[in-house]
Amino acid sequence: MSVSALETAAVPALVEDAAAAPSMHNAQPWRFRFLRADDVFQVYADLERAMPQADPTTRCLHLGCAAALFNLRTAMAHAGWATDTELLPDPADPRLLAVVRLTGPAPTERGVVEDLAPLYPAIRRRHTSRRPFTDEVIPHAVKDALSAAALLEGARLIFPDPWHIHTLLDLVRDAEGRDATDAAASEELRRWIRVGQDAVRAASDGVPDYAFGPRKLYGSAPVRDFAGRGAVPGREAAAFENVPQLAVLGTTSDGPRDWLLAGQAMERVLLEATLDGLATSLTSQALEWPELRWTLRDPQSAMGFVQMVLRLGYGPAGPGTPRRPVDEILEIA
Repeated sequence: MSVSALETAAVPALVEDAAAAPSMHNAQPWRFRFLRADDVFQVYADLERAMPQADPTTRCLHLGCAAALFNLRTAMAHAGWATDTELLPDPADPRLLAVVRLTGPAPTERGVVEDLAPLYPAIRRRHTSRRPFTDEVIPHAVKDALSAAALLEGARLIFPDPWHIHTLLDLVRDAEGRDATDAAASEELRRWIRVGQDAVRAASDGVPDYAFGPRKLYGSAPVRDFAGRGAVPGREAAAFENVPQLAVLGTTSDGPRDWLLAGQAMERVLLEATLDGLATSLTSQALEWPELRWTLRDPQSAMGFVQMVLRLGYGPAGPGTPRRPVDEILEIA
């Protein structure tokens, strides 16, 4: 199969689409390699962007890389290519998370490839929103579609009952209290915060102050305040929702392969939600403390391990955040 057109023009654009994925503190911990002779993309973890305090097992790093992997699969489908994905193909190199092989033009009949392609417009529209959402209830049909999206990628998405949401919010508050008194965790977080015009202008990663969202006057929405106790000039304050609409994404096991499945499911859910007109954000505070994480799951569900908590609702979309230049994350061999 000739891929000359893909080599010269499409490869950087495909990787740029992949890199629009969310990642913890927008660290963008991924690298891509395209092997021209084999028609293969390799997706690597960039361990220099790991967070030993908040993510000592690199679980969240795997989630972010897997979200980028899903975007790559979606962009390939949109471009008309059929692909085959293999996770963790080399036991001797755990940094190599996945390979995506081009297998030929996408079939015209309905199938998995056709199912991915319609998600493509949401890749650039999806942004984390740290602003208040309205009280409008998400319809059951939309929730069912999001749960089905997660299942297609080998994970489960459930919408907790009120008692479970209350527990989730308590655990998030507990985690926020622990974070505030942990000097090492606070220092690690500061590494990824971009405050002030000069820092924001020069940033290619991290969370810029314009994406912090308003300071919370009151409300129960689990939104991380990246400003902490610091003041950001011009930052407004707002009331957040008292009854946030949360979803829990999880897997039956808890190893690197499960994290990669969960990350792809997370991104598929986020893209589906974006197309459905929902604003989204991710909540991982309680997941960053092992002694809190195990209590996040609903013991009545078959979900063994919670991988991410999603906040969904109707409200303003978040702003775009900086991205690393493609030539920093892509090698063509």
